[in-house]
Amino acid sequence: QVQLVESGGGLVQPGGSLRLSCAVSGSILNIYAMGWYRQAPGKQREMVATISSSGSTNYADSVKGRFTISRDNAKKTSYLQMNSLKPEDTAVYYCNARVKTLAFLTSDYWGQGTQVTVSS
Repeated sequence: QVQLVESGGGLVQPGGSLRLSCAVSGSILNIYAMGWYRQAPGKQREMVATISSSGSTNYADSVKGRFTISRDNAKKTSYLQMNSLKPEDTAVYYCNARVKTLAFLTSDYWGQGTQVTVSS
């Protein structure tokens, strides 16, 4: 079993900052790519940022220059630092990780989601 637990969401004013965390636990042999996705009401889930096991990053155009993804492999945790937040960033944010378990099975796992609301 693998669990992803997100934290750090909340209500913030436009222009503010939040830092999301995603801790991975369970029967883990290796963690490959990790990522953050979001889903706004009435919209499809979209990729926000991803980071490979070697640290290469990829961002959606809408967040480039404002969001930064990072990971701490020792803590099995990824982070999403969100600056200069806009109302259109309001969504439920989900973390994702591609994990090889102790049973040598590789699958994508998702967190339960954390709400981010940007509003004055």
